Amino acid sequence: MTGGMRQLSGIFLFVALVACIPLVTDSGVILNFVMMALYAALLAQAWNILGGFGGQFSFGHALFFGTGAYLQAIAQLHGGLNAWLALSVAVAGSAGVGVLVGALSFRYGLKGSYFALVTLAFAEVFRILALSVPFTGAGVGLMLPLQEAFANMQFGSRKGFVYLVLGFVTVALLVTWWLKHSRFGAYLQAVRDNEDAARAVGVHPFDVKLGAIALSGGFMGAGGAFYVQVFQYIDPGIAYGPGTSVEALVAAIVGGMGTVWGPVLGALVLHALSDLTRNLFGQLPGINMVIYGVVLVLIVMFLPRGIAGLGATANSLWSRLWRGNGGLRG
Repeated sequence: MTGGMRQLSGIFLFVALVACIPLVTDSGVILNFVMMALYAALLAQAWNILGGFGGQFSFGHALFFGTGAYLQAIAQLHGGLNAWLALSVAVAGSAGVGVLVGALSFRYGLKGSYFALVTLAFAEVFRILALSVPFTGAGVGLMLPLQEAFANMQFGSRKGFVYLVLGFVTVALLVTWWLKHSRFGAYLQAVRDNEDAARAVGVHPFDVKLGAIALSGGFMGAGGAFYVQVFQYIDPGIAYGPGTSVEALVAAIVGGMGTVWGPVLGALVLHALSDLTRNLFGQLPGINMVIYGVVLVLIVMFLPRGIAGLGATANSLWSRLWRGNGGLRG
């Protein structure tokens, strides 16, 4: 079995194992942890498509999250659409915003810190717009009515939401697997590594990066739509605030950028740390962000490839030690 097929088999095994969890437990604590960990993995995987595979670091991925969340709510409240149809609007709209931002940024060659700041600025602009226009509820926000039914994408227990977000994560995993093994993915990684060299061999960096930001924005929009369905409320601070952007990029970096499993591992570890610190230091607001910062610094210092690259990092260290000791003097 080739490496690609082993990885694909691993994805289906992971999905099967997670799908069994709601079948064997009714614990609200466990189901909520699984749901939120998968939700964090979805956001991290969305960021990973653009930042990990494409090398285009974004500090404002909340832009796409918030757009998806608002479109999901507005399509149902003002457009009278079914929740599932609203989901397609949310995903398509977020991808469209990604294309808009990408067209304006990549056309003028923005990359690195300049691109990161542009995405942050766009998120802030959209937050101010959401505070100002009436159809977003302005500063009050929007609240979806509780109507528990599959047709409304609202479920009587966390089990339904676990399966819903697991479906999103499954598609995200399959897309990242495809990026690892497809021609488009090879183009994207070539642009990440050396844009000029990629252009010299016939790759069109603008088109490739535009496709990546559309995919990334679409998955982030799905995360926003999921959030609205679970919590039934959205406001400009939640939608376009920096917390969502930080959660997405930190989980991807901690887990391992440009990998299939890195964002999942990073989301799981960080969500477990977040729950642990909340239980131990609940009286100290913002402590989870401090923990995120410390973990990120430690990962960058000691595990530059992230958790997913732990084996490669250990092998590299061992090789250096071996050479430094003259093959262990033997």
